[in-house]
Amino acid sequence: MAARPRFTSRATVLVLVLCSLVAILAYPARQYIAQRGEIADQRAKAEHARRQVDELSREKARWQDPEYVKAQARERLHYALPGETPFVSVSPPPPPGAKAPSADAAARPKAVKPWYAGLWDSVDAADAAPPAPQPVP
Repeated sequence: MAARPRFTSRATVLVLVLCSLVAILAYPARQYIAQRGEIADQRAKAEHARRQVDELSREKARWQDPEYVKAQARERLHYALPGETPFVSVSPPPPPGAKAPSADAAARPKAVKPWYAGLWDSVDAADAAPPAPQPVP
């Protein structure tokens, strides 16, 4: 009796069919996984937008209240009701010998001159006559 080959033609065809199925299904499976990730991202964006809309709706409802509008006008625009005397407190500049300002003052941005003021200063500096050279003895 002759020895049978290890792989028969049926086994070879079965292996080829399985490999073909794996190759055919690999790309759609990858696309499916990628699309699920995109769907999750879009759901997160939608939830964020929904929260933003809720927050803006609450803010709009607050602005519909006349008392809130009055309070905001008094706070932001320094409005006063008739008969009241409004005061705005401005802290004076520190004396020249004072120590460095606190961390709160350092965190605030300093006022910057407008661009045209800097341009005009440079024109004035260029127009100024240079000092006369000192003769060497």
